Amino acid sequence: MDIKEIQSLIKFVAKSGASEVKLETDDIKITIRTGPAGSGGETTYIQQLPAAVAPSPAPQAPAAAPAPAGDAAPAKKEEDSKYVTIKSPIIGTFYRKPSPDKPAFVEVGDNIAVGDVLCVIEAMKLFNDIESEVSGKIVKVLVEDSSPVEFDQPLFLVDPS
Repeated sequence: MDIKEIQSLIKFVAKSGASEVKLETDDIKITIRTGPAGSGGETTYIQQLPAAVAPSPAPQAPAAAPAPAGDAAPAKKEEDSKYVTIKSPIIGTFYRKPSPDKPAFVEVGDNIAVGDVLCVIEAMKLFNDIESEVSGKIVKVLVEDSSPVEFDQPLFLVDPS
């Protein structure tokens, strides 16, 4: 996590009205506390955690690896450009189902309308229904169930035609 991501996280937490947010990854732990306007602002603690195991460069290797076919990447971008991307409006945990024993809100191939619930994102013990702002057909689900999502992270590809 770089300094710009940390700064944007601080701004987002300040705007959200949350009193405290804790974020912990493999190598960093961040606590952001905000208080009432008269209490002196916000406090941010950033702690570098000791690495028990050397971090693996594997997660970054696929992003840095060049595409095997020279024209495959532009063709994929062109193909995806005709789809509408539905993005996460908040930071939280992405759930495809209303509860573990229920079916998913939407599946690939389902037709959706404006206002249909696509998923739920849990943020600070609150479950927020994420509704579609477009009509169309679900082409791809971009996030695994029960995984964390960031603000503005793509969740679904929708074919509006």
